[in-house]
Amino acid sequence: MINPFDLDKQRDLIFSADRPEQAEQAYLLLSGLPNCTVERGSTPNSLRIRYSLYDYTLEGLESALAGEGFQLDNSLLHSIGRKIIYYCEDTTCHNMDIPVHPTKQNQRGVFIKAWEEQPHGDRDETPTELRDYK
Repeated sequence: MINPFDLDKQRDLIFSADRPEQAEQAYLLLSGLPNCTVERGSTPNSLRIRYSLYDYTLEGLESALAGEGFQLDNSLLHSIGRKIIYYCEDTTCHNMDIPVHPTKQNQRGVFIKAWEEQPHGDRDETPTELRDYK
């Protein structure tokens, strides 16, 4: 079961230093999204965003920004960090779609029924002459 508090994310978006005005433009753009909180980051080319995985993923937000012409910092460290976050968020989103397996609710009944259907004990229909070695 996924803890609902684990679905609330806080991430930093780091933009390319080549165009310093990007962060302010992205701030204005992302501020208009419902269920997404945006703050200016600790550096001039960064933003801090808060969102729920029910509404957004980092990959989706960054893809939308890239589609609008924004350039993110593609240094090795930031690129690897983003890929790990993409994977973790994608896995969490897929796990939210998986229903609870039915054996967890009635575990004892499932195994009793499976036991009853298996040949064992007095239910062995093999003739006695075939069961005994002489």
